[in-house]
Amino acid sequence: MLDFKRGVVYAVLGAALVFTHTATAFPRTSVDSFQAFKRQAGQNATNPLRVDLGYEIYEGVANSTTGLNTFKGIRYAAPPIGSLRWQPPHVPTYNRSSTISAASLAPACPQNPDSFSQTSGKQSPFVLGTEDCLFLSVYSPSNASNLPVLVWIHGGGYGEGSGSQDLSAIINANSNGFVGVAIQYRLGAFGFLSSDEVFRNGVVNAGILDQHFALQWVQSYISLFGGNASQVTISGESAGGGSVMLQTMAYGGTLGTSLFTNSIAASPYLPMQYGYRDWIPSQSYYAFAIASGCPPVTAYGSSAQTVFECLTSKDTETLQRASFNISSSGTYGTWGFLPVTDGVFIQQLPSTQLQSKKVNGLNILSGNNAEEGAPFTTPNITTEADLVAWLTLTFPLFSPDDIDKILLYYPSTDASDISGMLEYATSGIANATAVNVSQVAAGQQQRADNIYAETTFVCPSYWLATAFTPSRDSPSAKSWKYQYSVPNAYHGADVSSYFGPAPPNQGPDLLAAVQHIWGAFITTNDPSIPASIANSTDASVAEGETVFNGTWPPFSTKSPWLLNMNQTGGEAFSTNVGIPNMENVTEYRGPGLKNAFSLANGYTWEGGRGVRCDFWRAMGEIVPE
Repeated sequence: MLDFKRGVVYAVLGAALVFTHTATAFPRTSVDSFQAFKRQAGQNATNPLRVDLGYEIYEGVANSTTGLNTFKGIRYAAPPIGSLRWQPPHVPTYNRSSTISAASLAPACPQNPDSFSQTSGKQSPFVLGTEDCLFLSVYSPSNASNLPVLVWIHGGGYGEGSGSQDLSAIINANSNGFVGVAIQYRLGAFGFLSSDEVFRNGVVNAGILDQHFALQWVQSYISLFGGNASQVTISGESAGGGSVMLQTMAYGGTLGTSLFTNSIAASPYLPMQYGYRDWIPSQSYYAFAIASGCPPVTAYGSSAQTVFECLTSKDTETLQRASFNISSSGTYGTWGFLPVTDGVFIQQLPSTQLQSKKVNGLNILSGNNAEEGAPFTTPNITTEADLVAWLTLTFPLFSPDDIDKILLYYPSTDASDISGMLEYATSGIANATAVNVSQVAAGQQQRADNIYAETTFVCPSYWLATAFTPSRDSPSAKSWKYQYSVPNAYHGADVSSYFGPAPPNQGPDLLAAVQHIWGAFITTNDPSIPASIANSTDASVAEGETVFNGTWPPFSTKSPWLLNMNQTGGEAFSTNVGIPNMENVTEYRGPGLKNAFSLANGYTWEGGRGVRCDFWRAMGEIVPE
């Protein structure tokens, strides 16, 4: 949740920062958006690979190895270019002159890097992309009929990534029992530019609205691919998991199950969520405008363009370079353009709305990794003074007393102040905790890493789990909470356990269990699996834990069950995972890897993580999160 501060001081004229809010709320779209096309839509009776969407006709590819029909690069919205930049997604135009091949993935949306890759010297070079990128892909079992549906929303800090994730392996692992959909959405400044002027002339959170529009497309068309629109699970990791969180909050949680029934949020990314016209997003807007050659002025003549009009008229390379450069110029570990509270689609801070249990859908599977924070935290925090300086930068609205509260909730120990103390993965339940030690850090550095991890990924996963416990408005709601702990459980290391292919440190038993957990949740609304597939050993279960036999009790305030997904056995090896602060880590590979899944109390986990998450919820308004 690091604050986005510029590496360059931008001169912004004060008068241009003051606006009167006169915008009408952007339209609340519905599943009827595609109604005009549906009279012509249908599947070819003699060729199941040819699907008519009414506006375009696509022909997919049959894969005899996987038993799936794949349809890649399907357009779900009109190109968001020119006058449609920073506008809600629109339905595609008619293009029925020929059948379109769905054999290849569509181009990714323009990419916008994080700041730490530039700092570490590992930033990718600028590559010109295409703004015409609102596409999705469908993975459908041959002869599919009325199957459940999994929708995957990619991560990448709302600035990077694409809908290229192949969903074949997880579908195959579950006996081809559901249909998969992978979507992409506008990123960086194209998806998350925000200010009062953007709100008045277009929309903020355009990328989140793209996701919402793709979910409407699923409701309208997934039956043509053998899917059941009334049994949809949305899923994502990191910014994808954060997107899932925001979709569960859409329109104040008033959508019920109209777009999805289940949600899977893996490491849901919650950066600071400012109001759409707050100082930070407004500064990002004007920094982007200056970089694009659209500087603000104190007064507009009758023939002069506004900043917004100027931006919509700019060529795409100018805008892409500006988005790329601004996004990479911020504080270590941040992206430049992020979701905001807009009062319409995203009406409240997650910490506030989730506490009131105002959510869409019925059930959630919510997870985090054991060591989320290291890749995003400033390195070389060796003293408590370093830690306090980092906290002051990270939480600019906190008073000295508030900083002292953080130190109280994240106490240091004498041992943790010793430079170079032993680093190791904690058990989560005994001895040292993640507050002071992990596999990649110890002492003050680990305090910072864990604070970042809990505020940004871990506590949001707890708040989601709590939000989907039974309530008066939703008595049948259920949630399940897990932690991925396989060494080294850095941010994003869990994704290969969902979709493969497995890296050396993930044994076949682990993949089988995790993929079946997802599959059971998607198809039966319950992630419990047979004991034979859980295949867990009690070799590493500590006092206070219970061996996971496949039956997974729901999470509740009274019984906050946490499933700890880990392994035991194997042989140690050192690897470079290619992430800053994590150059060389110890992992374990087969033969000999065995599942070590256990159930524990999620509230007392890691020395009282539930208490710390309650603290961050209470501080949510001044984080803001």
